[in-house]
Amino acid sequence: MASGDFLRQMQGYGLTTANIFYRMPDHPGIIQSYIWQDYDLHPHFPELRKFLDFWTRSLDGPLHGVTVAHAQLIKPAEMRLVNGEFSVH
Repeated sequence: MASGDFLRQMQGYGLTTANIFYRMPDHPGIIQSYIWQDYDLHPHFPELRKFLDFWTRSLDGPLHGVTVAHAQLIKPAEMRLVNGEFSVH
């Protein structure tokens, strides 16, 4: 049986990392950073949007900015032609 993460990758999900910058509730002049990582769909990022909506509704630290990186982990195989074969004993 394949893992749930593998099945999600087969459905087009890729690893998404978001660096979320937010202001401290008690000290609004200080900006903190929180790293969020999960499998998500590019380019609309429904899982990240769901998390950011939760953050806005439930947490006191107002968002300052979000930087997103995404990598499609399962890609078509790359093929490279080889000119020779070497045997190592």
